[in-house]
This record gives sequence, structure tokens and C-alpha cells, in this order.
Amino acid sequence: MERVIFHVDVNSAFLSWTAAYRCLVLGERQDLREIPSAVCGDRAERHGIILAKSLPAKARGVRTGEPLFRARQKCPELVTVPPDYELYVQASRKFVALLREVSPAVEQYSIDEAWADMSGTAGLHGSPVEAACALKDRIRQELGFTVNVGVSSNKLLAKIAGDFQKPDRVHTLFPEEIPAKLWPLGVRDLFSVGPATERKLRRFGIHTIGQLAQADPGFLREKLGKAGESIWHLANGRCPDAVLPAPEPNKGYGNSVTTARDVTGLDEARRVLLSLCETVGMRMRRDGQRGMCLTVHLRTAQFLDFSHQRQLASATNVTAELYQAACAALEEAWGRREPLRQLGVQVTRLRQEGAYRQYSLFDSARYDRLEKVDAAVDALREKFGEEAVFRARFLDRPESHMAGGLSRHRRTGVTKEV
Repeated sequence: MERVIFHVDVNSAFLSWTAAYRCLVLGERQDLREIPSAVCGDRAERHGIILAKSLPAKARGVRTGEPLFRARQKCPELVTVPPDYELYVQASRKFVALLREVSPAVEQYSIDEAWADMSGTAGLHGSPVEAACALKDRIRQELGFTVNVGVSSNKLLAKIAGDFQKPDRVHTLFPEEIPAKLWPLGVRDLFSVGPATERKLRRFGIHTIGQLAQADPGFLREKLGKAGESIWHLANGRCPDAVLPAPEPNKGYGNSVTTARDVTGLDEARRVLLSLCETVGMRMRRDGQRGMCLTVHLRTAQFLDFSHQRQLASATNVTAELYQAACAALEEAWGRREPLRQLGVQVTRLRQEGAYRQYSLFDSARYDRLEKVDAAVDALREKFGEEAVFRARFLDRPESHMAGGLSRHRRTGVTKEV
């Protein structure tokens, strides 16, 4: 049986999901996708980067990842809307749930794209192209946004096909189509080839994927290591990876935040770390995980990055213990007190809840009490919103008591349906 793999990618996902919600739920008449518009962070909080843009904005030269001020220079009438991560998560879940209705195996690659194994489904859905067109149209009709569907016999070629002309299109890239459709493309269009590898390949006289496919794999391995041989196989359309419906378990939990102004004082830095430990600890408790290693990541006002780790005596998800370790790591790493623009917390070396904990003679009762306090606070926030309970240290303070990208709707207990 010939393999048939779909790669399904939401067109300009963040903008599409926002536009669909505003039109279908809020009843707005103006569709953001039909005017120059973009999803952009808050410039006052130094998040003023274009995250997604409409086709009319793209036609005016607006690019994803560029600063808002530069986008407005190109397109002064650009309409901007803030990101809403809760909405995106809900839309993504409904998108993947629909894919699972038509495919026995769906692997989510990111929040807005997934592979679906359609092998052996021709009797139910018709030919691969017919099935892809029907899926694309169903997503548009039922969920209110458009997708591109790439169709091939493996995941690599399906993903590349999905990136052909957009939006709302179906494209095929089967092995017999590689010379005509894949090889004329520039090497930068090949999955996993970044700008640094592209520069190296160009120095070797390799500009297109076809030239890469016909190059000597031994030469590529000598110059680029194992990655050289790997991209040679990719250029020839080889990818044996199966669609894996079960997601890989989390290897760690982390959050970071870019502050509205530079952090220069230890007390202020500790408050930011506490807000991050609140969100990380809550997520770990929700998933029944504990961690043995905590890392603090820091970025200075001059965009220099550094980090420091602390090993914990026992695996934990208690906010107070995470915060204690984070403060210790901060003081060890931030000796020169350079102004900071971004702070992050990551917990790794995970253990399932119920794993053995090494108690000391004095901390067992304290740890048990802290666990119960965290459980009670999580329950209150889940029921009444994240603003229902917060620590007194954040009273009348500008910092959020739960940092790390949560939407205001979730913090106020308001939910959306899309």
C-alpha cells in the first residue's frame, strides 16, 4: 500500500484565528484578513514585533518578525491587534480534533500545523487530491479559517508541498515530481537548511536544491559533518519517518518574560522570578510532574544571554521551592548586576508525581503544607481566574503576578469559544 501523507498548515494562523473569532463570535463586519492588518505585541512592553500579517499587509511589504515601527513605515494604515494565546490554543485544539476525524494517525508539529497519515483511506475519502480538497474546504466551512494541504508519500515532501503558493490551496509533491517542483527551488527552501548552512553551500557553488541533490554526499559530509549527508538525503526527497500520533512527553517546563523596563534591582528581579515560578509550578502540578533541576535564563539590555543551574535535593513542583532555587541561581549568575530586559525559569530532570522524595529531619511537615496550599490556590484560580488569588508582594505593583505569556482573558477567568 502506497503511503499518503498530508501536511496541513493554517494560513497566517494567529491573524486568521483572531479574524474568525471576531467575525463569527463577536459579529464584526470588517474581516482583518481583507485589510492591511497584523497581530503584534505591546510596543510599550517591548513586545512590538509582527507575529502574523494579512495578505494585503504582505503586499505592502510587512514581514513577520520585523518591529512594528518598521512595518508602519511601509504601511501607515496598518491595523494591529494584540496576541491572544488562549484563543490560539483553543483554535488549535479544534483544528487537530477535526483532522483526527478523517485520519487514523495525526502528528501535531506546531500550534498551527500537523501531519495526517491518509494511507489506505481512498475508499472513504477518494483520491489523495480529492481528500485534501475536501478537508481544506471542511476546515474553512466549519472552523472559519483557511489552510494549505501538502500531499505526498512522506512527511518531508508533504511539508514542502504545503509551503507552495498560498492561501487555501492543495499541492502535491510525489517522488516523480521532485525534478520539476523541488529541485529548481533555492537551498534555503529545504526543510532544516538555515541561513548559516545556506551561506556555506553557496560558497561551494550550491544554490538550488537540485544542485544539492546531485552533489557528492562524501564532500558534503566532509564539509558539513553529519548534517551535510542528512540534507543531501532531504534534497533527494528521502524521509522514512512515520507519522507519530502520540506527542513526546515534556522534557522540561519553562517560561520567560521581557520586562516593560530594564530590571536593575535584586528585589525587582526576584518578583519577576516569583511570577515565573507561579506559572511554571502550576503547569507542572496540572501535568503531575516534578523536577530536579532549575535553570534561570537572563538577557541583558545589550542582548547578552547567560544562565545558571541549581540542582534540587528532591524533585518538586512546589512554587516556594522553585522560587528559592531560582533566587539562589540568580544571585550566583547576576554578580555584575547588568540591567536585564528578559528573565526566564526552566525546570528539567522531570519525575512523575508519586516518585520518591528525600525528606530532611525538618522539612516534611513544611513541604506537605506547601503542597496543600498550592493545590488550593490552583483550584481557586482554575474556578475564578488567575486574578482571584495573588501574593501580597504584587499588591500595587506593575508586574504581573503570573508572567509568561498568559492572555488577559485567562487571568480574569473569561473564556472564549471558537
